[in-house]
Amino acid sequence: MDASLMVLIPTSVLVVALILGVLWWAARSGQFDDLEGPAHAILMDDDDPRAGSAPPASGGVSREQDATSRRAPSQSIAP
Repeated sequence: MDASLMVLIPTSVLVVALILGVLWWAARSGQFDDLEGPAHAILMDDDDPRAGSAPPASGGVSREQDATSRRAPSQSIAP
């Protein structure tokens, strides 16, 4: 039992020191500066899909047309 305490006590002290070091680093690097900004930003998201609707990601082009338009001129397929 004494041998296990000789291992567990220093290990727990190191873990506590590591946790305190991470918290100190987080506080010094500004991780806790703006806690409410991201919470308000999600509420300001535009949920109306009709307002400023963007064209589809593919631009209405089929996959085959899109794949051929991305090829370099040297890689074009002859008909």
